[in-house]
Amino acid sequence: MATATFFDPESSGFQFDNYARNQQLVKQGIKPPKLMKTGTTTTAVIFKGGVVLGADTRATGGNIVMNKNCSKIHYLAKNMYCLGAGTAADTEYTTRLMAGKLELLAMSMRRIVPVKSAVRMLKQMLFRYQGHVSAALIVGGVDMLGPKIVSIAPHGSSDNAPYLAMGSGSIAAMSVLETNFRPDMTAEEAVKLVRDAINAGVTNDLFSGSNIDICVITIDGAQVIRPYEQNQPEVLKKANNYTFPRGTTTVLSQGVRKVDYHIVSTEIRKTDEEPMET
Repeated sequence: MATATFFDPESSGFQFDNYARNQQLVKQGIKPPKLMKTGTTTTAVIFKGGVVLGADTRATGGNIVMNKNCSKIHYLAKNMYCLGAGTAADTEYTTRLMAGKLELLAMSMRRIVPVKSAVRMLKQMLFRYQGHVSAALIVGGVDMLGPKIVSIAPHGSSDNAPYLAMGSGSIAAMSVLETNFRPDMTAEEAVKLVRDAINAGVTNDLFSGSNIDICVITIDGAQVIRPYEQNQPEVLKKANNYTFPRGTTTVLSQGVRKVDYHIVSTEIRKTDEEPMET
């Protein structure tokens, strides 16, 4: 006897059920939604004994600069931070949610959460949404196994490397990393390399800009330097003084008009707290 099988809509994996429907809607003249162009330059480098994370501070919406001082270095745990590229709201709330889960996991384990545990949790979460949560992340931290950085794409795939870059300015940043990276760098050398890589992204990518933030993580803890460098300090200052003295604006005409009014009622209330004189 043949057994009928039914498709489970809740099963994992790629689904193309609405492809034919979407093509028919396009033929009928319905315009598909447009993608929003976002821009960021984030880089991470492993040095001898720790990790250096870096990011620019420009947040864009289309061709408009929405925020010149956006923080793209997100807290996950005491030994772990995360760089976010993509949609600012998605990266912010994804890392906030994961920070809470990691805190609960650390309390139940009673030890430092390994970096690979956080990476696994983030990968499972992003894969569940199949890329609709636009969060391209770089997780960096130091645990009992040493320093580690991992990049996580919005659809859940990951990549391990001694240096990483993500965002619209990642191509320019990666060119600097590939040219100047070497194993067993000192913390000062790693910070300078990350700074140069972010600066290359800011210089060559219109959607990256403003300041440079740096985060240095070692076994002793993490230090977030914000801002590490201001690439465009003049944008934070007003070009002119907009306080004008009295009489600057010319008065063209002036008039006095009498307003007729009638008193309807008058009532005076006396309270114990606030005595009134009569």
